[in-house]
Amino acid sequence: MKMFKTDLHLHTCLSPCAELEMSPRKIVNRAIETGMDIIGICDHNSCENVSAVRKCAQKTGLTVIRGIEVTSREEVHILALFDDDENMLYMQKIVYDNLSGENNEKLYGEQVVVNEFDEVVEFNRKLLIGATNLSVDDIVEKIHELNGLAIASHIDRQSFSIIGQLGFIPTNVKLDAVEVIATPKVYEYENLLLPVIISSDAHRLDEIGQRFTQFYLKEPSFLEIKKSFLGEEGRRVVL
Repeated sequence: MKMFKTDLHLHTCLSPCAELEMSPRKIVNRAIETGMDIIGICDHNSCENVSAVRKCAQKTGLTVIRGIEVTSREEVHILALFDDDENMLYMQKIVYDNLSGENNEKLYGEQVVVNEFDEVVEFNRKLLIGATNLSVDDIVEKIHELNGLAIASHIDRQSFSIIGQLGFIPTNVKLDAVEVIATPKVYEYENLLLPVIISSDAHRLDEIGQRFTQFYLKEPSFLEIKKSFLGEEGRRVVL
């Protein structure tokens, strides 16, 4: 068992609000420079660059967790993390089936799909910055049906957070954890009865490594992170 420096919320150049510099090679290199052991790739409403980042990280020692940041119809952001491509891609299909509109690059920015060599494959035309037709409860339920982890994004922000949008965390929403962006005072979240993680929500390279969580795990993997949320066999989240 050892500590692993982890940031489960990074965007790539696929997210329209992220800088174009957020390419797989640059993300992996920056994560390694800042001492990260585990990162999660969670673009808005899409996972089309996850595979490229994972391929780029092969043989580097950096573990890349598959993810999507899904926007609910209430405009709440939920991180969906998965252990395999099949479930991740099925979640993407559910999101795409419930996402309307076409991206306006002049208004929102380009949505660039790339390969592990940082070469442009295509431009995603969906309105990834938009909200799906799925409720928060629907999203969390779908994530769990696909054996994923559901984490409420940046709950300490006014916009696009479950507390900012709804005013509270509904008891019927079975989240696995909540994420904060600012370094939390632990007592502020004691009543949540949920694990709290810190992430960077990086949209630029220089944001990678600025905020992170330490996980005490046997190995750097999705399943070990899941065990840490449950407090199983000595695994834990360390803020």
